[in-house]
Amino acid sequence: MTAQDDSALIASQLADLTRTVEIMATELQALRDRADGQQQRADSQQERTDAQQERIDLAAKELAEVSERLQVAANVLRASI
Repeated sequence: MTAQDDSALIASQLADLTRTVEIMATELQALRDRADGQQQRADSQQERTDAQQERIDLAAKELAEVSERLQVAANVLRASI
């Protein structure tokens, strides 16, 4: 094999390697894009969950206040009888 043949073989292998790396880079970017999309969906779901939990907590607080007022009213009614 001549030096020119060796150079041609190395150039061919380098071109193949370059194509492989480009394909891998494209696939990696696609994976990153999908991961970013999934993270955004997870963040959005967490925000909805947090907002819902806040509404639940507020409703529970209001219910406790109403319950307390009803108990006071029941006590006043019992005392008046």
